[in-house]
Amino acid sequence: MSDHTNNKHKNLLHRFITISLHSVKHFTSLLSKQNLTSLPDRLKNIWERLLGTYWFIPTSFVLLGILLAPLLISIDQRLDRETVRDISFAFTGDDDAARAIMTSIAGAVLGVAGTTFSITIAVLSMASSQFGPRLLRNFLTDTSNQLVLGAFIGTFSYSLLVLKSIHKFDVSFGVPQLAVTFAIVMAIICALLLVYFIQHMVHAIQASHVIQGASDDAIANIDYWYSETCDIEHQRDAADKDIDDYLSWAAAPIYAPTSGYLQQIYIDALIILAKDYGGIIRLQTNLGSFVTDKNIMGYFYQRPARDDSYLQKTKTSNLAIMPRAPDALFWQRFATGIELEQRPSHNNDIGYSLGQITEIAIRALSPGINDPKTAVNCIQSLSSCLSLMMRRQPPSPYHFYHPARNKDINEVTVSQSRASTLAVVTKTPKISDFIDTSLGEIRRYATADLMVLKALCQALTDLNYARVNSAQRQSLLHELKLIEAAGQQNLAYDELTTDLLDMCWQARQFIQSEDAQHQYFTYTSTFDRHISKALESQSR
Repeated sequence: MSDHTNNKHKNLLHRFITISLHSVKHFTSLLSKQNLTSLPDRLKNIWERLLGTYWFIPTSFVLLGILLAPLLISIDQRLDRETVRDISFAFTGDDDAARAIMTSIAGAVLGVAGTTFSITIAVLSMASSQFGPRLLRNFLTDTSNQLVLGAFIGTFSYSLLVLKSIHKFDVSFGVPQLAVTFAIVMAIICALLLVYFIQHMVHAIQASHVIQGASDDAIANIDYWYSETCDIEHQRDAADKDIDDYLSWAAAPIYAPTSGYLQQIYIDALIILAKDYGGIIRLQTNLGSFVTDKNIMGYFYQRPARDDSYLQKTKTSNLAIMPRAPDALFWQRFATGIELEQRPSHNNDIGYSLGQITEIAIRALSPGINDPKTAVNCIQSLSSCLSLMMRRQPPSPYHFYHPARNKDINEVTVSQSRASTLAVVTKTPKISDFIDTSLGEIRRYATADLMVLKALCQALTDLNYARVNSAQRQSLLHELKLIEAAGQQNLAYDELTTDLLDMCWQARQFIQSEDAQHQYFTYTSTFDRHISKALESQSR
C-alpha cells in the first residue's frame, strides 16, 4: 500500500514538474525576440493610451502637489527666517493669516476646478450632437484642458498639505513662509489659466478648429505609413520569387483570437513568427476593421519541405528552422503580434482619421444642423489629405525577414548566401478605397445639395494635380461620374442640374487632358459666359 502511495506521489510530482517546465517554456517563448523587437511600438501605444485618458495628467499634478508640499516645508525648516523676509514678494504674516490664505486658495481652486469640469461636460455634450461621438476623443485628449484641470486640483492638494503643517504654538518652526508664498503664486497662475481655459474652449468648439484637428491627425497617420519620396522597394518586392509562388503552398486559416477592432499590427513580431515556423503570414483584414472570434483574418502558408530557402542544413542562428505546421504556441504568439480592442481608435489608422472628417460633413448635412458650408470645409480638408497620399509612395504589403550578418569568419559565406525571404503580407487599401469612404460617403448624403456637389467636383480637379498614374485618374473619373448621376436624379430644378452637369463636363475634360497638371482649372457657368460675351461686345 505504501509503495502504491509513493508511486502515486511520484507521478503527481512528475506531472507537476512537467507542466511547470512546459509553462515556463511557453512563457519564455512569448517573451523572446518576437516581443522584444516590437517593444518600442508597444511602449509607444501604452504611452499614447495614458495621454488619451482624462485622468493621467491631472493625477500626475495631484502627485506633484503632494510631493512639493513636504519638500518646501522641509526647506522652510532649514531656511533662515530673515532670508525669506528679504524676498520682496514673500509671505511674512503670522499663522492666522497663513491659515486664512491657504483655506481661501484651497476652496477657490476647488470651486474653479468644478466650474471647468462643468464647462468641459457641456462642450462634450454639444460636440457629441453636432460633430459626432467619435470626435469626443479629440476633446478628452486635449492636453491644454488636462493641464488646466491638473493645475487646479494639484494646487488644491498642495494647499491642504501646507495648511495641515501650520501650527500656532510651534515656536521652533513657525509659519512655512516659503510654502505659503508658492501657494499664492500658484493661485495667481490658476487665475490666469482660468482665463486661458475659457478662451481655449470658445476656440475649440468652432467647426473650423475641429476639422483642422482631425485633419492634423490624418496627416500624422499618412506620414507614418506613406514615404515622402518614391523608391525602388516595390520593384524589388515584385521581383521576389515568393510573391508569385506562396499562394500555391499549403495554407492554414488564421482566426481572430477574440472579437474587436484591429488597432495595431506588430510587423516585426509577425516576421519573426513566420520565420520560426518557416512560412508566410498573409493578413486580409484592414487596420481598423471589426472581426469576431470566428473571422478568418488571413492564412499561414507553409513553405514546401524542399524549398530553396531550406535546402541547406541549419548550421548558424541566421538560418530558419525547417517548416512546420502551426501549433498552440503559434496561435499564442500570433495573438501577441496584433492588437484587438473593443472600440476603434486613431492609432496609425488613416481610415479612422478621415472618417472623423467625413462624419462632421455628414452631420452638417443633416436636417437638424443644415450647415453645408461646414461640409464644404470638410471636403476641402479631405482633398488636402488625399492629395498628400496620391503623390507619396504607398506602403508595401510585403514584409521580409533580413538575416543578420554573423561575425564568425567561418560562417560569413553561409550567412551572406541567404537572401531576404518574404515573411508577412498585409492588406493595403488603395487610394480609390479612401476616396470612396470619404468623398463618396459625403456624395451619398449630399445628392440634393448643389453647393456640396460642386465642392466635390472641385475637389476631384484639385486631386488631379497630385495624381501620378492612370489608375488614380480612373478613380477620379469614376467618382466624377457618380457625382453627375447623383445630381441628375436628385436636384430639384433643371437649372441646377444643368449647372452641375456643365461643371462636371469641364472637370472631365480637365482631368482627361494630358497637360492638366500645368493648367489652372476654374469653372465658368453658361450664364457667366453669356455675360462675359455681352460685356466684350459692349466694350467694342
